[in-house]
Amino acid sequence: MNLSEERTIAAAPDVVWAAILDAEVLKACIPGCQELTGSPEEGFEAVVVQKVGPVKATFKGVVQVSDVDPGRSCRLSGEGKGGAAGFAKGSASVQLEADGAGTRLTYEVDAKVGGKLAQLGGRLIDSFAKKLADQFFTNFQTTVEERGS
Repeated sequence: MNLSEERTIAAAPDVVWAAILDAEVLKACIPGCQELTGSPEEGFEAVVVQKVGPVKATFKGVVQVSDVDPGRSCRLSGEGKGGAAGFAKGSASVQLEADGAGTRLTYEVDAKVGGKLAQLGGRLIDSFAKKLADQFFTNFQTTVEERGS
């Protein structure tokens, strides 16, 4: 599943950049995130609970930050295992650009699933992945704008 979107965030690029590397912000923005520890340099460990159709699972995994161009772009990559439910992995390439007093954030998401989750069917999985990405970036936009005001 591939998805790309763009949002304008009412905060300066340096504020948005700091937030995208902040474990506390990421934890608050990842839907179903129970725990998130670590750092951008060493990677984050996460515990996320999600329900996809009839399958509910607790995913334990890692999130890495790579391809860093400070203040401008990075890639967030994650992989989680949900036991019998299977696995999920994906990445988001994020680019920031000044847009007046705010920041234009552009992202491209690529996600894959396996195990029981993959048996649910491509349309359900694609729709769920799009919803999850949208929720994350909506939460991120709200959190950053609230902190910036």
